[in-house]
Amino acid sequence: MTQRITIIGGGPGGYTAAFAAAKAGAEVTLVEAVRLGGTCLNTGCIPTKTLKASAEALETARRLAEFGIAGACAATPDMPAIRARKRRVTDILCTGLEKNCAKLKIKVVKGLGQIVGAGLVRVHQPDGGAVEVPGDKIIIATGSQTLNLPSLPVDHTRIITSDDALELDHVPGRMVIVGGGVIGAELAFIFRAFGAEVTVVEGLERILPVPSIDADLSKLAQREMKKRGIACELASTAQKAEVLENGVRVTLGPSPFVKNVPLAAQKTRTLEADVVLVAVGRVPNTAGLTLNEAGVVTDKRGWIAVNDQLETSVPGIYAIGDILGPARIMLAHVAATEALVAVKNCLGAAERMDYDVVPAAVFASPELASVGLTEQQAQERGLTVVCPQSAFRELGKAQAMGELAGLFKLVVEVGTGKLLGAHIAGAHASDLIAEPTLGMRLKGTVADIARTIHAHPTLAEGLLETAHLL
Repeated sequence: MTQRITIIGGGPGGYTAAFAAAKAGAEVTLVEAVRLGGTCLNTGCIPTKTLKASAEALETARRLAEFGIAGACAATPDMPAIRARKRRVTDILCTGLEKNCAKLKIKVVKGLGQIVGAGLVRVHQPDGGAVEVPGDKIIIATGSQTLNLPSLPVDHTRIITSDDALELDHVPGRMVIVGGGVIGAELAFIFRAFGAEVTVVEGLERILPVPSIDADLSKLAQREMKKRGIACELASTAQKAEVLENGVRVTLGPSPFVKNVPLAAQKTRTLEADVVLVAVGRVPNTAGLTLNEAGVVTDKRGWIAVNDQLETSVPGIYAIGDILGPARIMLAHVAATEALVAVKNCLGAAERMDYDVVPAAVFASPELASVGLTEQQAQERGLTVVCPQSAFRELGKAQAMGELAGLFKLVVEVGTGKLLGAHIAGAHASDLIAEPTLGMRLKGTVADIARTIHAHPTLAEGLLETAHLL
């Protein structure tokens, strides 16, 4: 008998699950409240990378003389045109998803999904009507949304979210970004390239204070911010924001998250800006799902709890992606992998999700990418490691490209030579991380990298040279 699978949420996790289930012969219904593609396609990964491409093109234009290109160049950002290009890119990809759904005979229902029980989803449609979708299994993939702070009430004009930042039709003269994590760092580099004066406020002691990001990569990112004129207020929090006639005044104070706050951050001080961008985290997107009534257990912050097979507390109901929260890994490619596991289990398998080897990238300037353990994490686990490093500027290809900022760092277990982690900062780091990711997946050693012939001249030679240091 054909399995009926209902998927709530059409982001990377949801549409990947829908495609996989349909190809496996299931009868699939995909419920999406807004637009296929979710946060990643519409207000996250793809739009920000489209803006970053414009920012990089602008920076290259300003450096033409370095490459021997003569002639005056008065390149400036045309924000309406940049925004229009971003929308074209997302529209093309969204249309592709819709066509794929049609090709695979996936029924797409627009509206807000409500879980009535293990075998029934009610969809509240935009016109006020409702339709019931019976099925055998349910996969929840509703993702997350921006976190708002009471001290920084978002008005979408002066105090904005990252979603709003992607729709700006002008470059703010002065921008304060509250939150120095991945989203805040990426947007800081983008808007600085566009010409804004940018200040990043971060509650912890370093930029990109993410456990998976090695401290040496954070130091490099902060150094590059300084070179570009991006100010960083570390160990500080935004205590309140006052909307003025022509801007916003932000009051900063010492962070409660840092034990020994530096003297410079201990004083209360104010910043004035045209726009304050709040990028302090995400919250679960569970509105209307009626999880409690359906018996689906969540933690105290509302993230859905699942077992290793991604099944919730209710048999037959699975959950994937951002809705699982930071206890898992909130990345689009992780959601897509979880989708494949959940679909197999919906169809009778007993597969477990493996989070051991997950690459991650930060599209700052330069890019940062990591996989596996950081040096600090390895030490905290009691492992004896050696961490060879080499600089981007030592590569002929980097010199030829004019991309000198960056480093390669490997985390290697002493004695076995096992590759425990890799951390790269520099041009195309997000692409370069694939090699050590595969190496770790195959349980390789640093010697395996050293014995692998790499093409010359390439940036990938940096991994080879770093491995040879041992």
